[in-house]
Amino acid sequence: MPRLTRTWARFATARPATAEFVVFSLISMGMTVLQLALMPLLKWIFGRTGLVETTFQVLPTTTNADGSQFFLFDYPAGALPEGGGGLAYFLAVQLTLLVAQVINFFLQRRVTFKSTSNPWRAAAWYALAYVIITVLAAWLQGFYKDPIYQWMIGRWGGTGEAGADVLTMVINALISFVVFFPILKIIFRKEPAAAA
Repeated sequence: MPRLTRTWARFATARPATAEFVVFSLISMGMTVLQLALMPLLKWIFGRTGLVETTFQVLPTTTNADGSQFFLFDYPAGALPEGGGGLAYFLAVQLTLLVAQVINFFLQRRVTFKSTSNPWRAAAWYALAYVIITVLAAWLQGFYKDPIYQWMIGRWGGTGEAGADVLTMVINALISFVVFFPILKIIFRKEPAAAA
C-alpha cells in the first residue's frame, strides 16, 4: 500500500489537473452508487404513503406534441407506469439527490480540490449550481423519462421499473458529471495566499 501511495503522490504532483479529474470521477461514481442504494429505499418509504396519489406538476414551460402542458417537474398522481409516482416519487428523487450532493460538496471541496476558499461562499455557489443543474436535468428528463419507463416496464414489469430507475439515475448522474467538474474547478479554488 505505501508503494501505491507513493506512486499516486508522484502522479498527482506531476499531473495535478488529471489527478483532480480522477479523484472527482471516483467520488462522483461513489455518489452515484449511494443514489442507486438510497433511491429504492426512499421510493419504497414514500410509496407507502398517500403522496403517491398527490399530483406534483410545477413550472409549466411549453406544450407537448399532443397539445398537453409540459411541466418542468411532472409527477402525475398514481403509481408508475400508469401514473408518474406523484409527490412521493418527486420527494424520493430530490431527497436522494440532496443527500448525495451534500456529501459530494464536502468530499469534492476537501479531497479533490483541496480548496482554501471561503466555505460559505463556496456552499452558496454550489447550491446555486445544484439548483440550475437540477432544473436543467428535470427539463431534459421530460424527453427521456416516460419513454424509458413505458418501454422497460412494458417489457419486464417490476424488474423493468427498477431498471428504469437505475437508467434515469445514471443519465442524470452523467449530466451532472459533465457539467459539475468545470464548475467545481471555479467554486473550489485555492486562495492565492494559502496556495503560496
